[in-house]
Amino acid sequence: MSPVHGDRHSGPTRRTLFTAGVGAALLAGCARGGAPGAPAAASSSSAAAAAGGLTPGAMTLFKDPAYNFNGLLALGASGAGAAEVGEVLTAVNAINGAGLTAQSYVKTFRSLGDRLVAAPPGAPADSQTRRFRALRAAQYYGQALFFVLGSNDPGSEEQLYRAGRAAWDIFCNLCEPAPVKANVPYGTTPLPVWFFRPDTSGTPRPTVILTNGSDGQNVDMWTYGVAAALERGWNALVYDGPGQGQLLFVDRVVFTPTWERVVTPLVDWLTARSDVNSSKIALTGLSMGGDLAPRAAAFETRIAALVAMPGCVEPWLGFPPEIRKILTPDEQQTNDIWNKEVVPELPPEAAAVLKKRFEPFSAAAMLQARQGKLFTDFYTPASRIQAMSITNVVGRIKAPTLVLDYEGEQFYPGQPRRLYDALTSPKDYLKLTAAQGAQLHCSPMAPQLHCEVVFDWLDKTLGS
Repeated sequence: MSPVHGDRHSGPTRRTLFTAGVGAALLAGCARGGAPGAPAAASSSSAAAAAGGLTPGAMTLFKDPAYNFNGLLALGASGAGAAEVGEVLTAVNAINGAGLTAQSYVKTFRSLGDRLVAAPPGAPADSQTRRFRALRAAQYYGQALFFVLGSNDPGSEEQLYRAGRAAWDIFCNLCEPAPVKANVPYGTTPLPVWFFRPDTSGTPRPTVILTNGSDGQNVDMWTYGVAAALERGWNALVYDGPGQGQLLFVDRVVFTPTWERVVTPLVDWLTARSDVNSSKIALTGLSMGGDLAPRAAAFETRIAALVAMPGCVEPWLGFPPEIRKILTPDEQQTNDIWNKEVVPELPPEAAAVLKKRFEPFSAAAMLQARQGKLFTDFYTPASRIQAMSITNVVGRIKAPTLVLDYEGEQFYPGQPRRLYDALTSPKDYLKLTAAQGAQLHCSPMAPQLHCEVVFDWLDKTLGS
């Protein structure tokens, strides 16, 4: 970080931070996976690319790139049963017909989730019908959850999270076999885990720990790993860590930069099980997890293979430079700049983005956002995001590592390559492209292809 020098009140630059250009950049970055998992787009040009050049024709569901990215994630999840094409496109039409706003988006997808957890029309639903209706409901509640702080009912955030979590648990209870549920010790707040197995034979199997992003939900881990793992005879562990899921929205535990303290108890729990091959435990990180998983692997030596999807080494650099310049070494000066110079000029749309961006790093910011207020302490969450840098520990990673990158990566441009270049362990780098339909952060339109790439590499690396 470079300190801000000169007159604290030479404010025109800061006071014009959130004109249409930077506001568009912020909004373009407001996609599932969020800060720092998917920080705001680095420039308005990248936002424009995401809005048009890389989502041509039918790939543009919404003109706003943030909503479009989220819509594409839902549409792409259809291949794993975590959405239905017709349901998503019908919702898109309804939202566009009503006028695209946070309110219309939240209302439409929440209503869709509510409808799916209710009894279906016609004959009584069998267990498979109820199972996948619940999985789709979890997806749609997650869609609504992402934008709820910008709606007219931000105080419903926890309730909306709980609705999605309840749908996820219904789905899990109806799986055959149902995943093992447990609470793994972590400080004073245990980590909820879901351990999926292909069967109950007790056969020791390779196991993948799936690390989510800051705004991802458990349903995303089904799409980006669990289903693929089970089809290949792997176990898969899904968990909520600090700043994620239950720990954030209910327990109010925010992100920690020392992610090895999160993963090590998970590895302890797995290695105590007879149905886990303890020499073949892999760790993946999606979106935000592309920073967290490498950090954990730098210290947890029992990780046999690592996948960063995409790679990230400095999440703070994903924010527009105008945002980063607000943070100075002095807490009072930083908060004075924020509250006196920036906040008064902040358009509502940009304020909603920043509420969402910063809540995983500050329980106070989250609670203020639920009251419809913008946080007043910029320094604390911004410093925590800056502390997520892993540049000084990448060289410690010993596990073979696959670093994924994406054409048009709008949140971490250039960072996957930086991670790859800094690695000293056996490593591979692969960029997924628009020609494959796998462009943009985490390949929202091609999660099946994404999983094929990841598990082919894991099978080759671990000899599974």
